[in-house]
Amino acid sequence: MAENEQLQMIRHSCAHVMAEAIMHLFPGTKFAIGPAIDNGFYYDFDFTGTKPTEDDFTAIEKEMRKILAGNHEFVRKEVTKDEALKQFADQPYKVELINDLPDGETITTYTQDDFTDLCRGPHVATTKEINAQAFKIAKMAGAYWRGDVKRPQLVRIYAYCFAKPNDLKDYLKMLEEAEKRDHRKLGVQMDLFHIDPEDPGQIFWHPNGWAMYTTIQDYMRRRILEDGYKEVNTPAIMPRTLWERSGHWGHYQKNMFITESENRVFAIKPMNCPGALEIFKSRSRSYKDLPMRLAEFGHDVRNEPSGTLHGIMRVRGFVQDDAHIICTEEQVSAEVAKFCKLLKRVYHDFGFDDLVVKFSTMPEDHVGDLATWERAEKALADACHEAGLNYEIQPGEGAFYGPKLEFKLYDTLGREWQCGTIQADFQLPSAERLDATYIGADNKKHHPVMLHRAVLGSIERFLGILIENFAGAMPPWVHFEQAAIVPIGENFNEYAEKVAAELRASGFRAEAYTNGDNMKSNIKFITSEHKTPYILVVGAKEAETNSVAVRFRADSGLPQKTMSLDEFKAYLKDNVENHKVTL
Repeated sequence: MAENEQLQMIRHSCAHVMAEAIMHLFPGTKFAIGPAIDNGFYYDFDFTGTKPTEDDFTAIEKEMRKILAGNHEFVRKEVTKDEALKQFADQPYKVELINDLPDGETITTYTQDDFTDLCRGPHVATTKEINAQAFKIAKMAGAYWRGDVKRPQLVRIYAYCFAKPNDLKDYLKMLEEAEKRDHRKLGVQMDLFHIDPEDPGQIFWHPNGWAMYTTIQDYMRRRILEDGYKEVNTPAIMPRTLWERSGHWGHYQKNMFITESENRVFAIKPMNCPGALEIFKSRSRSYKDLPMRLAEFGHDVRNEPSGTLHGIMRVRGFVQDDAHIICTEEQVSAEVAKFCKLLKRVYHDFGFDDLVVKFSTMPEDHVGDLATWERAEKALADACHEAGLNYEIQPGEGAFYGPKLEFKLYDTLGREWQCGTIQADFQLPSAERLDATYIGADNKKHHPVMLHRAVLGSIERFLGILIENFAGAMPPWVHFEQAAIVPIGENFNEYAEKVAAELRASGFRAEAYTNGDNMKSNIKFITSEHKTPYILVVGAKEAETNSVAVRFRADSGLPQKTMSLDEFKAYLKDNVENHKVTL
């Protein structure tokens, strides 16, 4: 058994142990589901009497360790539907799950000690295989039963769980460091953005944050234009009829914001692909026009549940560095390989060189026939081989219209983030959907393939990842304030303003701190709050020689250095133009 599969089995088994402990300490509780997740597990409960608080975590953990010490077996048993309904008659959530099972489905229960749960398994053999020092209850949260806001709200108890105590310790240390890097806290500290509680999932960008946002967007615009893309823009609101033809209405409507005008139904676009095909279809196209690479920084809006929103990393309104490559089937491999080369270059410029590629195949909820899906998956696999990419298969995780590659990067804490993606779509351009065609070399009409691709994904989310990766100490080429000019006294304010003006005229983001605060206070603020890469201290000597005393940010390890202003401008230009992630 793979190490990860064993760990997931330990976690799920530990979830059963926590449920048993809860039942001992809070009799009469109704229990729902308790799956393993990436860092441990959770279990959802409906407390009919006294609800636990965080103060009860220690007592729950103590009861769990008492259960583990008993070395109880996890006993699997197959039961009929009637037997299961009888056994869980006092557990309404289990009864609902049992009733939803199709006739003939194998139903199993697992029992350890005095606790029995409805479960497919598998589990570890005995509680001895769960290390009593390798789990920790983390937090409680509200969770609607089956994710439906109209259903009862349950109490979800999360726990961290690992195979070994040292793995748990390392994870808790990582969480402590992640807490310091939380982009939501740094966003306030560095005056980057805010989110109004009455307008959840929508970002108010402040000047500092917007400067970094547009820097990233402008960088991506240069890269894609160099790579042969043409930039377009499509309407924010499109009619229901288009979304029905594209298939999004049937598969994605619950996540769309709907509006009406003159008795017609429209939706604010949650994605940009139908708009790209409408541009392609606006005139007759030839095979000589392909591949056509249409890029759009499209502003999309999705009706994400409020409980899933997280700072700028999970929002309702966002912009993607989106593009759609419309090509022939024979061009797919070359275009995917070309995209992979672009993605690697972009990620390198942001300091990410360690990538993992995941290949997601046909999901159960899909459009199109099996033969078309097989062709799409083969085309993507061939492209991976051509690009020299190894990948891991994610069965059934593709989009409803086609398979996809997902590119996952790792930050300085070793956390995995999925950003880039490319998806092969044989469905949307088909006659059954948006019916896009081109005239082939045989002078006949053919349907193209559409490749949906993004490098950064949501720019909002990617900026959040960058903030946490660098703990706010952004690379100079991204930072909203590349240089802060601090006079040693008011007599040198004029020279400080002159230096700032010259730097801005050269295209750099610079600010003179002539606000009346003393030098020491300004440097403390710039260092701790703005995390500016370069502080230029100026006084009589610097004013006389047209120079600056450069203080490098602490993460560089560099000593203070006096440079002429021209020398510093050349130094900063080299750093910015070469997208260096270090000072």
